[in-house]
Amino acid sequence: MEGYKVFIPTSGIGSRLGEMTKYTNKGLVRIGKKPAISYIIENYPQNTEFIISVGHYGDHIKQFLSLAYPNKNITYVDVDFYDGPNSSLLYSISKVKEYLRCPFIFHACDTIVDNFSISNISSNWLGGHSASKNPEYRSFNVTEEYATKINDKGEMSYDFDYIGIFAIKDYDVFWNYVDLLVQNHKNSSSDYEIIYEMLSNNIQFKYKIFNSWYDIGNMSALIKARENIQDKFDILDKNDESIFIFDEFVIKFFYDEKICSNRVQRAEILKNLVPNLLDSTKNFYKYEYTKGELLASVINPEVMNHLLEWSKNNLWIKLQKQDNFYQTCNNFYFDKTKQRINKFLKDNNIIDEEDIINGIKIPKMSHLLDKIDIDLFCNVIPYKFHGDFILDNIIVNNNNFTLIDWRQDFAGDLSHGDIYYDLGKLNHNLIFNHDLVNKNNYIIKKIKNEVICDILVSKNLLDCKKELLLFCNNNDIDYNKVELMSSIIWINMSPLHIHPLDKFLYYFGKYNLYLNLKGYNND
Repeated sequence: MEGYKVFIPTSGIGSRLGEMTKYTNKGLVRIGKKPAISYIIENYPQNTEFIISVGHYGDHIKQFLSLAYPNKNITYVDVDFYDGPNSSLLYSISKVKEYLRCPFIFHACDTIVDNFSISNISSNWLGGHSASKNPEYRSFNVTEEYATKINDKGEMSYDFDYIGIFAIKDYDVFWNYVDLLVQNHKNSSSDYEIIYEMLSNNIQFKYKIFNSWYDIGNMSALIKARENIQDKFDILDKNDESIFIFDEFVIKFFYDEKICSNRVQRAEILKNLVPNLLDSTKNFYKYEYTKGELLASVINPEVMNHLLEWSKNNLWIKLQKQDNFYQTCNNFYFDKTKQRINKFLKDNNIIDEEDIINGIKIPKMSHLLDKIDIDLFCNVIPYKFHGDFILDNIIVNNNNFTLIDWRQDFAGDLSHGDIYYDLGKLNHNLIFNHDLVNKNNYIIKKIKNEVICDILVSKNLLDCKKELLLFCNNNDIDYNKVELMSSIIWINMSPLHIHPLDKFLYYFGKYNLYLNLKGYNND
């Protein structure tokens, strides 16, 4: 092991990140391709011993690290009070005292810095970054060699921002000050107060300046970090699930343990079509990284044609019809859609009413749903299915395809699904392209009583839609139904995304559902 340990406190609730920490720990918020805690752990030498305090979704931290770093030397310390009046960072620090009777580095779980190499700790030091003059950050002043004063938030006259990293050589002295603060009932104290007391009593701290620093402890800083860290990919974020990409494997997170379990089971059903599953826990599963290119980045009409033929021969295999499959489809398409609509309306304090969308008067959503032919959607033959068949979930390599991010079930059924749902997802993605959406290339606004919604569509993807139409015509697949399916998919997606994308999806879906129903009934 190294001549020091590293302490990472992860027990806090991360309240400044709002909804992002409602379903998991702050250390698992994704930055670039990985969660914040990965950037921290990978900064230190392979044989470093880590002490990690856990509380808020502490089991998520343990599960993730067991999959991502099975050979790391990690000791977890459970913190009982991590929320409420008795909780504080000082309290969490005090709980790890018996594990840090040695030189150590304190590294806040919301602090990401450049790679650095530390072989030993020869002195106490504070980690800093060039002064940003941001009143939200603590700071410190220095002489030529030593820190002279650490400042609370709001100070504007200082030398460096304090970034939540410090090293302790004089660990006995450090723990004496921690004990003193605890004894004096400084329940709201943090690392800042400890350093303040030590500096005030002439305990020396040198300083170490980091060239780059990303604070991900609040939403504005998190957004900035995500914009500036180059190791990233385009994805529509969801608060209750996430994906982390490493060199040799991928880890998926789900707040819902049932979804995770079903995904693992479906990996066996879709064997040879999906990556090799390596391991899993209650909320995570890990699979081999598949070399190749994301289909979304290389798609063209020729590749589209190849994908559809490959899928027909390998994925969309007809299955024996089950007695209850009609009801399964009814649950999946109609019950789920009504639940999603109700959630969207409730979340946005909107009532279901007649709308004027893009100049067209459109009835209530409930009236539109009543016009859909239930038999058209439910009296169908079951197929082997993917469930989220979009360009971003397909890897292409040497004219072969690998499917990723497969759906966990089809209304509870793990093996039987609907080919039309896969085709509807693909068709929707040719319009609702994630790369363009992430660049805000869509419009949703209200002018007086009219809703205006539109989206920028790639000419290349429109040409791919023509290939999809041709495929449907050549294989006795109802393309009008595929279009209708895409409209319902947009509506279902609306409550799963944040504002203003949620409203765009709802009204864009409603607008297209009306047009598709009208066109379908006129045929």
